[in-house]
Amino acid sequence: MTAIVDLDPAVAAALKSALGDALVLDSVDAVRRHIDTNLGEDTIVVGPTVDLDSAFELARVMRVQRPSLGVILVRRRVDTNVLSSAMRMGVRDVVEERDIAAIASAVTRSKEVARALRQSVPEGETAEPGPSRGRLITVFSAKGGCGKTTLSTNLAAMLADNGTNEVVLVDLDLAFGDVAIALQLFPKHTIADAVPVGDDLDESALRSLLTNHSAGLTALAAPMQPGVEKTIDSSLVTHILSLLKDMFDYVVVDTPPAFDDQVLAAFDASDAIALIATLDIPALKNLKLTLETLDLLDYPRENWNLVLNRADSKVGLSISEVEKTLGHSIGVQIPSSRDVPATINRGVPIVLDDPKHPVTDAVRQVALQAFGEFRSDDSIPDTETS
Repeated sequence: MTAIVDLDPAVAAALKSALGDALVLDSVDAVRRHIDTNLGEDTIVVGPTVDLDSAFELARVMRVQRPSLGVILVRRRVDTNVLSSAMRMGVRDVVEERDIAAIASAVTRSKEVARALRQSVPEGETAEPGPSRGRLITVFSAKGGCGKTTLSTNLAAMLADNGTNEVVLVDLDLAFGDVAIALQLFPKHTIADAVPVGDDLDESALRSLLTNHSAGLTALAAPMQPGVEKTIDSSLVTHILSLLKDMFDYVVVDTPPAFDDQVLAAFDASDAIALIATLDIPALKNLKLTLETLDLLDYPRENWNLVLNRADSKVGLSISEVEKTLGHSIGVQIPSSRDVPATINRGVPIVLDDPKHPVTDAVRQVALQAFGEFRSDDSIPDTETS
């Protein structure tokens, strides 16, 4: 259930018509009473006629008392000051009143986060996998367009080190995955082909689903047909990643911009998590939400690596301001470069196309921060030690 609070009945009715099944409340006090008696509530939409102080106080209290409950702030006009203040107070999303589609999407995302928080490891249950050959890094951003796939493909190629290590790149963006396109692969099989085998999937069968790219680098492609992603559940993802960690030195997982069950399965299997964003308020807001969610789910902070893509963009935000807002330092800054889309169009990661490029140096730093020294020869020069 979603609850809507607004002082103007007409505005509240408009929001309800956009969201469908929702409860309309006429005051913040009524919201508090509703929350106290409805423990299953996961989303509160605060309309534009509710004053900001009341909305922020509600978000601040819920952030502590009911971390799974998301407060979505609807404003007639959204500016940088509102967004920054909302991020600090724990508001889950901020959208403009006229953008009905964005309001509906924000509610959907809020429910996904709430479900993820409630499905964290049950009390008393531990997850201690046995020793495996490889290590796994998940690349994630809650906002599309930040460069997840570009980082994933280049990171996988960097770790493969021209065949020194065996690396598999998993495209877990099951609906809109671009790994195959970015690497110009034409896979005969995808992760969807593992569904009929299920729990009986073994290393031999899984290896037959992989597509080779270059020395040491293979990929498990996302489904090519729409709708197939619904058949791939989190338990299958967990099983696949466990097998791959036994088969390869490194596993790199590219993800969709959502906290779905499959992404949570990847986080659970991760030895490191690369969280990528760009220098714009929506991306940074989503990154802050991501950090708070990972904290609530008890994913170790020492496994996080914050990556700022196109970090040299002149947009009026400084790195120090970003770090202060996030409450976490930026681990790696990747510079802007026209060479990156050019190499993507040729299906060759820039780390292979130009080993001395500044972007290559940045990707190397992501690998080093995640895993320490990963190289065993000098096939890809390390500018930090040369």
